[in-house]
Amino acid sequence: MEILNYTEDHLDFRKRLRDFLAKEVTPHADQWEKDGVVPKAAWQKMGRAGFLCTEVSPDYGGIGGDFLYSVIVTEEISRTHQNGLVAPLHSDIVVPYITAYASPELKKKYLPDCVSGAIVTAVAMTEPDAGSDLAGITTAAVEEGDQVVLNGSKTFISNGIIADLIVLAARDPAIEDPYQAISLYLVESGTPGFEKGRRLKKMGLWSQDTAEFFFSTCRIPKTNRLGKKGDGFLMLMDKLQQERLVLDTQTYCDQRLLRHLQVRTQ
Repeated sequence: MEILNYTEDHLDFRKRLRDFLAKEVTPHADQWEKDGVVPKAAWQKMGRAGFLCTEVSPDYGGIGGDFLYSVIVTEEISRTHQNGLVAPLHSDIVVPYITAYASPELKKKYLPDCVSGAIVTAVAMTEPDAGSDLAGITTAAVEEGDQVVLNGSKTFISNGIIADLIVLAARDPAIEDPYQAISLYLVESGTPGFEKGRRLKKMGLWSQDTAEFFFSTCRIPKTNRLGKKGDGFLMLMDKLQQERLVLDTQTYCDQRLLRHLQVRTQ
């Protein structure tokens, strides 16, 4: 019995996505695992086919879909036997910070390319000495005129190597209360003072590239801040709820597929 109310549009989307993944993703999964990264071209193919950032409004190139489209993408990707082209991370964890909090100018600048796959995103919260305790981050963001100067480091950043655009959590060191000191900023790869470190070795999920970030007097426009200054912690608490939902859905799908495979091999 189906407990989710899928429409004909949802079902058509699932069929098109399943056919796309069978042709463009699954045959390459083993090679991507060996390479330790998914080529940017694969993201672009998925974007051009309309399978990235399904919540984004048609005003910015998306389909303005509901969350069931995200559920479908997560379910179907779980069938591909790879975790490198992790579209839910880009589409349902990182990009929602832009759709919810970015200025109209930033949305117009970045969202169409996020939808098309020309831009792949990552979120940078975790630091060497601050993991789940977001109030403990020390990466500094200091305003100087119409710029923000960033200094600090991040680690264990998924999509870190291939990411073109980063949602960065940083704090104003002049504000003592950590819950009022954190803001979120958009930082483009290639910005002077922003360097990507080594690709981190992991026990699994090899094609899901994970990296370190380093910021040394990295200057970005103040207009690259998402929302109001000091609201970053509240934004993270809001969007981390959807992140947990996406990850729980992914875990459920992976476990269901594993049970299916075990039954078939018995």
